[in-house]
Amino acid sequence: MKRKSATNRVLLALTGIVLLGTGLLILTGGFDLYRRWRMTPPDGWPLTSPRDVLLSAADRTRWTDEGWWWPVVIAGLAIVVLLALWWLLAQLRRTHPGHIPVGGPPAVDGVELRERALSDALAADARQQPGVHKARARMDGRPSRPEAHLDLTLTPGSGPGPVLQSLCDGPLERARQSTGRTRLPATAQLRIDPHKAHRAE
Repeated sequence: MKRKSATNRVLLALTGIVLLGTGLLILTGGFDLYRRWRMTPPDGWPLTSPRDVLLSAADRTRWTDEGWWWPVVIAGLAIVVLLALWWLLAQLRRTHPGHIPVGGPPAVDGVELRERALSDALAADARQQPGVHKARARMDGRPSRPEAHLDLTLTPGSGPGPVLQSLCDGPLERARQSTGRTRLPATAQLRIDPHKAHRAE
């Protein structure tokens, strides 16, 4: 799993847990479930009845006369906004190499290979391998450290071991040589092409 994907899932899970817990807390107090189910909430537990509010008037006005109150609130909100903007920009940031320097980095004589061209060539080469019915390829990572990701559909009866070996010895090795790199990290996802059941006469 890529680091960005893992971070996104953790943040979304934490946000979902907080929102779910807050919603259950509000619903429990709003429907007066503590009294109906004869449950005793802990001391100081918020929203235990429909008449309760999350923040009382005393809580809302406790620090308004203090000189440090508003700067702290504004600074806290500014930090939250900046973190949200940072997360948004991280999602929009390009994670594909775009142009891959040949023989580099830096590129030899300024020669660069388009990411799409290398992906198409790698997929076309992989489709020619024995046992491969369909193949798709894409490139991820930075231009200085590209990574190949392949999605292969195998023909019925073909084994993943020989297919992976021929993939490493053939298309990936040729892609590495064509870009002038000592190594080209790659991941492959394999699936079997479903075939129609034959009727026995």
